[in-house]
Amino acid sequence: MIDLPLELKELLHDAASAKILGTVDSEGSPHVVLRDSIRLLDDGNIAFAEELDSSITSKNMVRAIWFDKIVTITLGKGEKQYQIKGRPFKCLITGPLFTEFLLSEREKTAGDADIQAVWLITPIEVVHESRKVRKEGAMKKDPLYNVHLDRLRVVSTDGWGPGSNTGGNKVQGHQEKG
Repeated sequence: MIDLPLELKELLHDAASAKILGTVDSEGSPHVVLRDSIRLLDDGNIAFAEELDSSITSKNMVRAIWFDKIVTITLGKGEKQYQIKGRPFKCLITGPLFTEFLLSEREKTAGDADIQAVWLITPIEVVHESRKVRKEGAMKKDPLYNVHLDRLRVVSTDGWGPGSNTGGNKVQGHQEKG
């Protein structure tokens, strides 16, 4: 298990942040759902409640636990965005944690909710997905690859200027600041 950054832990505890679970089926097709019940446990694992045993999410989670597959949890609020890759390791159908999630779901729905399971996931990798962080990383790795053509200009290195046949021209990327 890895240690999660503080900003990510805050997103997991924030009821207003978007929490999205991503799984795949047996053919590799993605299935992505909002899950407001996703939360960080005291031991560093992540848990969420599943309402239906027959749901696509449940089927994909069973497949993930049987065949050691990875699931993703994407969190976001404003400019803060992270993706957690993790491995499901347990499905609870009773017990104190299950009861805690059940009561929490019923509180949200005025007593009308029911859950079938609480899934536990061990985080194995974190990717900071905020726009600024992604752009800085991409520009550092491939500065010209990620620049639109209208931001490139030809600069003469031999004094003859653009369009000369002397072979002394080079392309420079224009980078905005801020």
